[in-house]
Amino acid sequence: MHKVILPKHKAITIFLVFAFGYYISNLLRSITATISPELVSEFNLSAGDLGLLGGGYFLGFASVQIPVGYLLDSKGPKKIVSYFLLIAILGMVSFALSKNFTILLLSRILIGVGVGACLMGPLTAYRIWFQDETQQRANSWMLMTGAIGMLSSSLPVQFFLPIIGWRAIFGVLALLTLLTIFLIIYFIPNWNQKENRKNTEDKGSLKEIWQNNFFKSLVPMGFFNYGGLFAIQTLWAGPWMIKVSGYTAEESANGLFIIYLSLLLSFLCWGYFVPKISKSVSDAIRLLKFGAPLNLLVLSYIIYLGPKAGAFHLAFFAVSSVFLSLTQPAVGMAFSLSNAGKALTSFNLLLFIGAFAVQWIIGIIIDSSVSLGFSEVIGFKAGMMFILITSFFSYLFFLVKNFKN
Repeated sequence: MHKVILPKHKAITIFLVFAFGYYISNLLRSITATISPELVSEFNLSAGDLGLLGGGYFLGFASVQIPVGYLLDSKGPKKIVSYFLLIAILGMVSFALSKNFTILLLSRILIGVGVGACLMGPLTAYRIWFQDETQQRANSWMLMTGAIGMLSSSLPVQFFLPIIGWRAIFGVLALLTLLTIFLIIYFIPNWNQKENRKNTEDKGSLKEIWQNNFFKSLVPMGFFNYGGLFAIQTLWAGPWMIKVSGYTAEESANGLFIIYLSLLLSFLCWGYFVPKISKSVSDAIRLLKFGAPLNLLVLSYIIYLGPKAGAFHLAFFAVSSVFLSLTQPAVGMAFSLSNAGKALTSFNLLLFIGAFAVQWIIGIIIDSSVSLGFSEVIGFKAGMMFILITSFFSYLFFLVKNFKN
């Protein structure tokens, strides 16, 4: 199919603008891990409440993925990302003004809805405007930018918390999001739908995506492996360090900084090397077969260590999960240009529903363990065991479905 490849300087500008939006979305995704002690204290939240609140972002995010896919393919990233970010601003303002848990949760869901196109919008644009061999690198470096956002949600947020409070922090984030919208309007090209579908009769369909064998093989992994990774790195890593490892709130923020810095560096290196070793869907499958179980081995060791497992162990788990980042660009490359947006957002739907479900289930497991007379440490280990078991069988399903590849 004909592709309109943009000049290098314009491609870099587009990447930087979209990366800024994705940076903010990841900061918002991970910030509950840092401010959780304040929220628990102010609103008297249980572990289940905290899991539900953290998962509310993922629930809102997941709820719009399918419509976002259609909108991206027809209207383009410029309009869709901008419009949705306005919803995110509304959610941030509402979160900052919340007086009870219900408003907190609804605001968190609204934020998730608003940033629902912050990664899929850029990836759809890269599928159209960037050369095929640079898409894996662009994806990895977008994830690196996301890691910078998570990094900013740790020590920097912890630093400003006693100075301005968590409510003012959300006000500042709302202003930065408004700036992002202005940058998108000014720098991102308009979407030429006719040009993008030139030389093809394929109009793209959702049915084609969900019946694709490669896509189906990734469904459990997207839900449990990727969803479990999100659940740990964006919420439960912080409470694990406080409740299990015995860290103070400040030490936990330092630990989160270490975890997110490790992610940042791993995605930076991964973005450089992955285009050299993964240039097709087949390459991605081979790498996933080898690399996907590595984080499960690390997670097993963390569960075994229990209170002795701290920030560096959790950071190693996050870094060992880098192979999972192969899935998103591989899904994009597995379908025609006219279906790229729907394919990417369909897969993202799995990831974020999984993250919501796993994050909440871990909270329920912890509360249930305590109510049955077990310690919180046992509850946390049981929650991690849930991720380990479901992720292991999801990986086996992927192996069986791709046995001949």
